[in-house]
Amino acid sequence: MSDLIKKSASELAALIAKKEVSSREVTQAHLDQISKTDSLIHAFLYVDTDGALAQAELADKNHDARKSPLHGVPLALKDVLAQKGIPTTCGSKILEGWRPPYDATVVTKLKDAAVVILGKTNMDEFAMGSSTENSAYGPTRNPWDTDRIPGGSGGGSAAALAAFQAPLSIGTDTGGSIRQPAAVTGTVGVKPTYGGVSRYGLVAFSSSLDQAGPCARTVLDTALLHQVIAGHDPKDATSINAPVPDVVAAAERADVKGMKIGVVKELTGAGYEKGVADRFAESLAILESQGAEIIEVSCPNFRFALGAYYLIAPSEASSNLARFDAMRYGLRIGDDGTKSAEEVMSLTRDAGFGDEVKRRIILGTYALSAGYYDAFYGSAQKVRTLITRDFAAAYSKVDVLVSPTTPTVAFKIGEKSNDPVAMYLSDVATIPVNLAGVASMSLPAGLSEGLPVGFQIIAPAMKDDRLYLVGGALERELNSKWNGPLTHQVPDLVVR
Repeated sequence: MSDLIKKSASELAALIAKKEVSSREVTQAHLDQISKTDSLIHAFLYVDTDGALAQAELADKNHDARKSPLHGVPLALKDVLAQKGIPTTCGSKILEGWRPPYDATVVTKLKDAAVVILGKTNMDEFAMGSSTENSAYGPTRNPWDTDRIPGGSGGGSAAALAAFQAPLSIGTDTGGSIRQPAAVTGTVGVKPTYGGVSRYGLVAFSSSLDQAGPCARTVLDTALLHQVIAGHDPKDATSINAPVPDVVAAAERADVKGMKIGVVKELTGAGYEKGVADRFAESLAILESQGAEIIEVSCPNFRFALGAYYLIAPSEASSNLARFDAMRYGLRIGDDGTKSAEEVMSLTRDAGFGDEVKRRIILGTYALSAGYYDAFYGSAQKVRTLITRDFAAAYSKVDVLVSPTTPTVAFKIGEKSNDPVAMYLSDVATIPVNLAGVASMSLPAGLSEGLPVGFQIIAPAMKDDRLYLVGGALERELNSKWNGPLTHQVPDLVVR
């Protein structure tokens, strides 16, 4: 195994900057690791070997121009973001073979920063799931235990980090799809403030909830990537036209002295595994020892978040996925000249959408139907307002809120496949964040029975830098205890 693949993105960037190693060498080392391990992990749906090496060579050619602090560093891209000329499937058969004619704004920013894109990572179909078992192309496996899930919907992006296939990745988070995979793979993932990162070119699941964000193995690497992809975009009507918080400076400062940290009463206790609760308590003790004040706060309407989310998100999905009609691009079934457009559309959707996507489309269509709109969708939006008010009340007392990221460690593949409600409960602690549009991070808090546990930090809108202040401070103490990032303990089965 190349020593390069275990280095952080910031370390690799420094080596490239000093010409001690080339971007091409770094990129090739990660491509080799993908080749060695991905038959087992299945983190990638498409590996752009030639394209990645060409990007790396261009980065080396433009070395002295230094496009960004991540110049020449490779990255794995979730397959829900359009990349010109590269297959973009969203984990669905209905988009099999589609090659977008344009780049998402996030992709444009990555290219402008001379970040090398290795390929597209596996995901739950149209980002609907918590385990990456709903991909039409097969499940991704957790590098810590390949019989277990890597989280979802962005399991491929998280697993690629934990398997040392990439030092950076991009995920998207609609109800926890960055943070939950980060938690169960021992990596770092951030859901930025809604509107803080452009959604242009992100294939929509739920437009008022979806948010692209940075993923890495360290807090600083995540901040460096956050800085690259964030910022106002006139192509996105929901993009916030305001300065990006200095997340890199916050990650480097990593100081919680004098901060007030609120423990959300409704996101701890019953339903959380003992190992998860223990690691959370240990992390709180570390933060308190560093000068933070720990305060319990109540957000009473959080208990309604899961129900509200599973009305709002499917309703928006019902509208967004109507565009996949077999008429313009993607899969087309039954077009033999004897069938009407409506019949072709029906056959294509039946064959192209998986069970979970169909379930959510049906639920959302029902919630939006005449006679039920006010009772279901309208009521869910009222609950969303109450949750936003709970956050506002909490932030009048504390600087950030914290909780375990997930109630459990990674579960076995297939364990919850036939129980959608049990699967949905994996996101019980992450969903309130998306409903309110605030910022959140998950970072490793240690192990329970040999599997990673995540610690969630939640900051007010456009105060994303607070995530990195707290996350960096906690990480520093834990890394000292672990002799480096938690992912260095991933079993040798994968990383040798």
